[in-house]
Amino acid sequence: MKILISNDDGFQAPGIVALYEALKGLAEVEVVAPEHNNSAKSNALTLHSPLYVHTAANGFRYVNGTPADCVHIALTGLLGYRPDLVVSGINNGANMGDDTIYSGTVGAAMEGYLFGIPAIAFSQTERGWTYLDVAAQKAAELVQQVMPSLPDAAHRSAPWLLNVNIPCRPASEIKGFKVARLGRRHAAEQVITQTSPRGETMYWIGSAGPAKDDAEGTDFHATAQGFASITPLKVDLTDHDTLPYWAPTAAAMSGGAR
Repeated sequence: MKILISNDDGFQAPGIVALYEALKGLAEVEVVAPEHNNSAKSNALTLHSPLYVHTAANGFRYVNGTPADCVHIALTGLLGYRPDLVVSGINNGANMGDDTIYSGTVGAAMEGYLFGIPAIAFSQTERGWTYLDVAAQKAAELVQQVMPSLPDAAHRSAPWLLNVNIPCRPASEIKGFKVARLGRRHAAEQVITQTSPRGETMYWIGSAGPAKDDAEGTDFHATAQGFASITPLKVDLTDHDTLPYWAPTAAAMSGGAR
């Protein structure tokens, strides 16, 4: 069994080191991760500048690009084989609700999913790496649980993509895993402005807003109750419910052409 690990916090982040240590006894594991922090890079690929791959002293390979770059390069030539699972994380902070749209952690896992490989994105619900050893243990438990199904999922065009958020709690206070839908956040906090030494205005993106939809059944609710949330994701952004609504508009503008 072969597992590819990536992240968005960079190859030296405590989260990816802990994840590697937790999984290396379960399978043949390789790390290909960004050289620097690439949080909120989503699925971005670098198309207009060259990418370089280097190897760290611990054997981790790192790329001067985005999380998606790392997985893309790994799967299209760097590894020389097709892994059975792509795992991303452990992220320094939550990726729940709307976070998944921006998340580089999810973006790395999604890149594997787009190549037809099962993938999991792991995050802790709070920043600071508190109880990281517990999060790594829970990640390993889930990977071990799904391993028997990986050959079918990876080689029969039936991949899946899971977004997992683990509470920052002692192991005794984590009740287990719970499947949950994505919640929603309020709009982000106001942009932060500063003046540069040259007198120019600088803008910093504000923090993510608080939970807007944290009702029972959401990832926000599950983690608040002490569960690690598991949310199956898909890539189809089509609003299927409104297709009939827009059909007459398209027909009218096409003069009845089919």
